[in-house]
Amino acid sequence: MKKFISSLLLLFPMLCFAQEISVTGNVTDVVRGKLLKSKIVYRSYPTGSISGTINDSTFTFGIFGSSKYQVTAEAEGYMPRTIIVDPKEAVGNIIKRNIELTSLNSTIVLDHLIFELGKAVINSKSYPELDEVVAMMKENTKIVIQLEGHTDNKGNADANLKLSQSRVDAVKKYITSKGISKDRVKTKAFGGTQPIATENTEEARALNRRVEMRVLKD
Repeated sequence: MKKFISSLLLLFPMLCFAQEISVTGNVTDVVRGKLLKSKIVYRSYPTGSISGTINDSTFTFGIFGSSKYQVTAEAEGYMPRTIIVDPKEAVGNIIKRNIELTSLNSTIVLDHLIFELGKAVINSKSYPELDEVVAMMKENTKIVIQLEGHTDNKGNADANLKLSQSRVDAVKKYITSKGISKDRVKTKAFGGTQPIATENTEEARALNRRVEMRVLKD
């Protein structure tokens, strides 16, 4: 018993001086940049043992310790979006993360999704963004998404189509490995037929090599 009390006394100063980290941000329309009043739900990640809801276009909440938190924003006519915040990101005990929402008839480019050159192997640096997709789908259990794969238009068109299909299949495999039903993740490959940049530069080709996410059912 004495050892137990001694352990508590040693831990007490650490608890007293643990600093609160403030997580704050805005929810905006990705195209127009205007603030969007949304239902914002935050939960400790991955357990969800601590949670809260804010109905506003901005959010602020406090966290202690080393647990990550997921923050999901929903607004009528928009795809829900989830971010995951890590206390390690704090600068001066503040984490600033905004959430941009895209209208339901549009797609979201998975900006931080990285593959090995010419392959369908996902770089581990992509996992945080894919984990946010998983968290969003667990938060919104009726959502069905479609992953749409694109390459640049260099090389053989059939090979590009096959590569874009292999890449979205790899993303689907990652998402479903985290507990999301396969029926909720559709895939479609376009190869290099739908470029978003037409300049004959490496920068343009890099923009065209992408995976987009579309919500089919919410």
